[in-house]
Amino acid sequence: MTRQLPSLNGLRAFEAAGRQGSFKAAARELNVTQAAVSHMVGLLEEHLGFALFRRHANRLELTDQGRAFQPGLTDAFDAIARLTEQVGSMRTGPVLTVGVAPTFALHWLIPRLASFNRIHPDIEVRIATGGAMLPPRDDWTCSVRRGKGEWLGYTAEELFPSTLVLVCTPTIAASLHQPHDLHTATLIVVAHLRKQWAWWFEAAGLPAAIRPANEVLFESSAMAIQAALDGVGVAVAQLPYVSDALAAGRLVAPFPITGRRYEGWYLAYRPIREGDSALSAFRDWLHGEAELYASDPSAGLSV
Repeated sequence: MTRQLPSLNGLRAFEAAGRQGSFKAAARELNVTQAAVSHMVGLLEEHLGFALFRRHANRLELTDQGRAFQPGLTDAFDAIARLTEQVGSMRTGPVLTVGVAPTFALHWLIPRLASFNRIHPDIEVRIATGGAMLPPRDDWTCSVRRGKGEWLGYTAEELFPSTLVLVCTPTIAASLHQPHDLHTATLIVVAHLRKQWAWWFEAAGLPAAIRPANEVLFESSAMAIQAALDGVGVAVAQLPYVSDALAAGRLVAPFPITGRRYEGWYLAYRPIREGDSALSAFRDWLHGEAELYASDPSAGLSV
């Protein structure tokens, strides 16, 4: 049977305005403009062939037809909301929420995630983002974090060390023959991670106060990596962030020097979640991927 129904947007606008008693209140509820609500109600009235409101200077009044129509619509929308909630609660598979730094998710976790989904199609994976150094959160099943693995109340399992690598395009690398040549280059710097350059300089035996030809400042590691890919200059980055680009040859490491701190990348979770089936599956898979990555940074990448 084909249902001849008016516009759903018009029905929602009328129901909200009738229940709230004003277009302005309905607009706030629906997150649209007051003019949009008035327009949608007008189109609905045109479709029905009769007025739903009497419009006064400072108030709305339902007509007899509007009074008969509005309560039924409210009941119908309430029923749709209840049904949606019921259907949503019927899922039988486990849910896994993983907290992770956006750049780590983008460049390391997501390119490998397809293999987990193939092995565990019943597990719904939700990726939540937060800073790499921020503590885990209780509403996450687990998190992948950078640090020393010392988060009170959490089990922390090291995946691989925190390694800094110098990267740039092959074209820029051709002009860099030794680390001292960096004073002629444009350095890409993440504002809150400037110390990473000092750590790499230390590993290379260079003074931390080296003066480059130019410096470009970015607010995030993701932006800095994109700038390196676009040939803006030379960047220092966490190896997991650039392993895919290095494997593809889009970036190169001009010098075999890495900066390491007393930190690592960890899987962290509350001990109370130890028996969580989704966590157990993800934990086993993640450690396997970390072992592959440690032996070959490009291993496990989707193509």
